Amino acid sequence: MSGERVPVQVFGGPTALIEYGGLRFVTDPTFDEPGEYPLGPGLVLTKLEPPTAGPDDLGRVDVVLLSHDQHPDNLDNAGRAFLGRVPLVLTTPTGAARLGGAVRGLEPWTEVVLDRPDGGTVTITAVPALHGPEGAGVLEISGEVTGFVLTGEGLPVVYVSGDNASLDLVRQIAVRVGPVDTAVLFAGAARTPFFDGRPVTLDSASAAEAARILAARRVVPVHVDGWGHFTEDRETLVKAFTEAGLADRLS
Repeated sequence: MSGERVPVQVFGGPTALIEYGGLRFVTDPTFDEPGEYPLGPGLVLTKLEPPTAGPDDLGRVDVVLLSHDQHPDNLDNAGRAFLGRVPLVLTTPTGAARLGGAVRGLEPWTEVVLDRPDGGTVTITAVPALHGPEGAGVLEISGEVTGFVLTGEGLPVVYVSGDNASLDLVRQIAVRVGPVDTAVLFAGAARTPFFDGRPVTLDSASAAEAARILAARRVVPVHVDGWGHFTEDRETLVKAFTEAGLADRLS
């Protein structure tokens, strides 16, 4: 594992810019202002805080890593417009069918290999994610979601969880990809009226356990602020990592 530190900038919600192998990746672009965003009949998600940057502030972006398109806290109106400005968008197969354009859908464990500007390649591997508790009809209710792993010769391993709530899947990923240098974990214990109020993303304790399972040297938390249905904030996350003896891994 390379000792290189991967630059990651977080802009609120699930949106981050990752610079890796000379390429620039953006996760789940959300740039809309605070307000109420409908999510199906009778359900509204409330955005509480504006992003800290807009699309024009990001500079060149080579790839969008989109965990899923069906929820406005992961892809909002401005984020959808932004996709048209990016050469490659990677997401789920069902998401690619809905979005069209330069959007490519990946089944779990499918790889995309991109040339690096300085020579060599970066491999992007789609990895499984579950947007809710195990065994509760999650796919039918929440829809398809994906995570991603970035690898390259001489580069550290980066894991982007997407909206995953399953530690069993994290264990599978850890077996396949080995120790992770930087884990971008979607946390915040998001809850909706579905699944009896159980979280549909990692809660703080589960995020700490995911870091342990992955042997992650560094954790960059996203998806912990800016929306009303995120029920655990950064303070709760820090407390959980501290109690787990992993506070030094939080970025």
